[in-house]
Amino acid sequence: MTHPAPRAAPAAAMKATPLSNCERRFLLRAIEERKRLDGRQCYDYRNVRISFDADYGCCIVELGKTRVLAQVSCELVPPKPSRPTEGILFFNLEFSPMAAPGFEPGRQSELLVKLNRLIERCLRNSKCIDTESLCVVAGEKVWQIRLDLHLLNHDGNIIDAASIAGIVALCHFRRPDVSVQGEEVTVYTPEERDPVPLSIHHMPICVSFAFFHQGTYLLVDPSEREECVMDGVLVIAMNKHREICTIQSSGGIMLVKDQVLRCSKITAVKVAEITELIQKALENDQKARKEGGKFGFAESIPNEKITTFKMESAAVDTNDVEEQAEEIITKADPPLEVFAKPILHTPGTAQIGEGIENSWGDLEESEGEEAVEEEGEIEATALECQQMETEDPSPMKETKQDEPIVLSDSEEEEVVILEPQEIAKKTRTQTNTKQENASKKAFNKRRKKKRAAY
Repeated sequence: MTHPAPRAAPAAAMKATPLSNCERRFLLRAIEERKRLDGRQCYDYRNVRISFDADYGCCIVELGKTRVLAQVSCELVPPKPSRPTEGILFFNLEFSPMAAPGFEPGRQSELLVKLNRLIERCLRNSKCIDTESLCVVAGEKVWQIRLDLHLLNHDGNIIDAASIAGIVALCHFRRPDVSVQGEEVTVYTPEERDPVPLSIHHMPICVSFAFFHQGTYLLVDPSEREECVMDGVLVIAMNKHREICTIQSSGGIMLVKDQVLRCSKITAVKVAEITELIQKALENDQKARKEGGKFGFAESIPNEKITTFKMESAAVDTNDVEEQAEEIITKADPPLEVFAKPILHTPGTAQIGEGIENSWGDLEESEGEEAVEEEGEIEATALECQQMETEDPSPMKETKQDEPIVLSDSEEEEVVILEPQEIAKKTRTQTNTKQENASKKAFNKRRKKKRAAY
C-alpha cells in the first residue's frame, strides 16, 4: 500500500507593518486640522489613470499609487437551469504579496471575501450588463463572462480602483460573433467578423468614505495609512444617473441620516467626473485603433529619460558677436597678476599654475646643499687622517729603548707604552675606521633625507 507524499508546509507570509503610536497620533491630529499627508483636501479624489492593452478587455487602472489589472474572458457554456435564457457572469478579485507584504498567496482573507461580495453586488445585482443578450441557444449554450481583477499595488481604497477597472474592462471587451443554423453554432474569429461589444446599460462606480473620531471627521478616497487609523468606512456605488446601486457600511460607527445624505451628494459628483473620464479613455483607444496608431500598455508608459533634456529650439543671432565680446572685455575687471612666461626657479623646472610657486626648485636646492655639506665633512676627515700620518715621528726615535713613553702629563692617569713600534700601525687603523664611519654616516643621512622628501 502506497502512502501519499506529505504536503509541503506553506511558507510563512510577511505581516503588514503596523503603525506606531506616534504615527497614529500624528495622522489623527492632522485630520483634526483638516490636513492630509498627500496634500489633498478632505473631499479630494486621487488622480485616476486608465491604460489599455493591445487585446480587448484588458486594462490597468491607477488610483494614486493603487494599481489594479482587469482581464475579461468569455466561453460558451450551458446555462443555469433556473435561468435558461440568461448568460453567466463571474467575478474574481485576487491579492498577491506583490501588492503588499501582508497579503498571503492562495488564501482568502476576510477583506478579500468582503471585497469580492461587494464587487458582485455592484456589477451583477445592479443589472448593468444585459445578460439576456449573452444567450446563444436557449437552454443549451450561453456566454459566460469572467472578470478577473488582480491587485498590483496596494496604497488604500482597493474597492474604488477595482470597481473602476471592472466596468472599464467590461466596456472595452469584445466577444466573438456567432451564428446559429439549426442546431449548429458557428463562432467566428476576429479576422472573419468583427467582435461584438457587451450590452451595458450603465456604469456603477464605488466611492469610499472614511470616518474618524466616531463619525466626526470624514475623508473621501482614504489612503493606506488613513485606513489603518479610521473608525469605519462607508461605500456607495452609484451611476451617473444618481441611482444608488449598492451601499455598505463597515466598522464600529453609527451614522445618522444627514451623514449618509451628504456622502451620497459627494458620490454623485465624483461618479459623474469618473464616468466622463472613462468615456474619454474608451473613445481615445478606439480612435487610435481605427487610425492605426500606437496603443497598448507599452505605449501608455511615459517616456521619461534622466540623461536627456528636451528644450525648444531657439534662434541665435550672431551678427553683433564681436561688438558684444569687446564690450564684455572692456567692462570686465582686469586680472590682478598676469604671467606671460613661465617662471624658471632652477634649470630643469618650470612654473605650474597661475602665480603659485612650486616647491620642486626648493627641494633640489636643499638636496644640493646637503650633498655639498656631506662632501665637505668627508674631505675634512680625510685631511685630518693625512695630517696624522705625515706627522714627524722623530721624538719617538730620540727616546731610548729602555725608557717608557708617557702620553699623558696628568698625575692621575699615566699611560705607559712598552712597545713604541706599534703606535704607527694603531694610528693608521684608527684613521681608516674613522673614514669608513664618516662615509657610512653621510650615506645614511642622504637616505633618510630622500625618504623624508618622498
